Amino acid sequence: MSILVTDLMTRSPVTAKPETSLLNCARKMVKKKVGSLLLVNKGKLLGFISQEDILWALTKKSEKDLSGIKAIDISPRKIIAIRPSATIKEAIDRMKKTKFERLPVIQEGKLVGMLTAKDILNFHPEFYPELDEFAKIREESRKLRRIKKAEETHEGMCEECGNHGTLRKIEGMVICASCEDRR
Repeated sequence: MSILVTDLMTRSPVTAKPETSLLNCARKMVKKKVGSLLLVNKGKLLGFISQEDILWALTKKSEKDLSGIKAIDISPRKIIAIRPSATIKEAIDRMKKTKFERLPVIQEGKLVGMLTAKDILNFHPEFYPELDEFAKIREESRKLRRIKKAEETHEGMCEECGNHGTLRKIEGMVICASCEDRR
């Protein structure tokens, strides 16, 4: 007998309306102790926002206050979901393939739950080797991003303000983070 997504999914995932501000999304995540919110309107899943998305918005859209940015504006356009009748094996395969640890569960176009890698591990620790492989792939990706970022930066004197520090090449100039923030 196979275990199905419906057997392990959270039936009442934490949601927000698509027009909710990022500030309010962040507050809700902290209050509910979750790493993501599903953006839902009238039962239909319209988006998905994670802590990483909010951090990205903080760094990329620093000219705006988080209370002025709607969650749907930074939600990924493509949402990877799964049906409740899928097996846990199918869910693990989809998580590994997409590198997502959370899958919204959709039935007949409506959100019915959320399945996370943690849900699977809490119920079935023997699946750990497969999910451990997924975690290793994710960690390797993070290491590669850190290496790439380190290659983009170096120590020296800012061409704009003259201060010494960690520099990045931006628009043909080598500048410090302070000068980069002012652009």
